[in-house]
Amino acid sequence: MQKIRHAVLSDSEGIARVQVESWLTTYKGIVPDAYLNSLQVQDKQKVWTRILEQGFETSCAYVAVNESNEIIGFANGGKERSGKYEYDAELYAIYLLKEYQGMGIGKKLVNRLCNNLYEKGYQSMLVWFLKDNPSRKFYESMNPELVGTATIFISGVELEEQSYGWRDMKALIEKRADE
Repeated sequence: MQKIRHAVLSDSEGIARVQVESWLTTYKGIVPDAYLNSLQVQDKQKVWTRILEQGFETSCAYVAVNESNEIIGFANGGKERSGKYEYDAELYAIYLLKEYQGMGIGKKLVNRLCNNLYEKGYQSMLVWFLKDNPSRKFYESMNPELVGTATIFISGVELEEQSYGWRDMKALIEKRADE
């Protein structure tokens, strides 16, 4: 049975591993192979160590662990970073190892994250993702509205990002609770 809990500093390596493995399986054929092949768990671990050391005054992070207490997924979010949109919170990242997808774990991660953000006073949330990400259906299952698009470059290749949003985080939490 999987468990969702707050992320702690000692989770940085497991989170980094899930992030790298998820990029390799999710973005193959979308993001240039040169970039994917350059991803290193050690590099991502340093980033996650810094994030987890900062604490969670305006943000939060959760991990999903399996029966062996290994991290199989994570989600983090907090204050919307750009200030350009009428959403006060942002789902920064959610990743789940491929073999655990489709089991409701992602929904549980989002629900815990949204509950925490709502308790911190956030009312709405958006998420950015690569347009060709096959996991976009996960977001679409939560009935978002299209917020915007942007062009990014990864290893010199132009990619399109999209953003979905939910104006009423409380309604999103209640919908998740019913599932």
